[in-house]
Amino acid sequence: MSERYGYILLTDEKWWNRRYSQNKAGKKLQAFVRKGTVGPKNAELVFFYVKHPVKEIRGFGEFVERVKGHVDELWDKYGHETVFESRKEYVDFVQGRTKATFIRFKNLRLLSTPISLNVISQVVGIGRMPRGGRYINKEIARELI
Repeated sequence: MSERYGYILLTDEKWWNRRYSQNKAGKKLQAFVRKGTVGPKNAELVFFYVKHPVKEIRGFGEFVERVKGHVDELWDKYGHETVFESRKEYVDFVQGRTKATFIRFKNLRLLSTPISLNVISQVVGIGRMPRGGRYINKEIARELI
């Protein structure tokens, strides 16, 4: 499990800002939505890498579980945990797909200093963040925190 201790998820700044606002308002359990059936199966932590233009990790949370299935069933069960303000916004996000993945996590924490892509590249050993995300081991996760 040490090799799959953490997972870096890519997110748009708009969704990150909403997620963090919900966290500040007291929402402890949240769900990150992925189009299709992809995402970490096992991890201790999930890190949130905000894509263009900022290109930095802004926070992390404790991984709870990955749930995949039909978009309607997932919304009915976990929609309240997402950043979406309505079912319509969620449907627009999944763009007509029938399957989705909800990555559930708790206790979102903001990093005191965001981690830039340059630092991530040095620590993780990559030049560009993979679109699907990336597993990291315990040592790298500890360095990022």
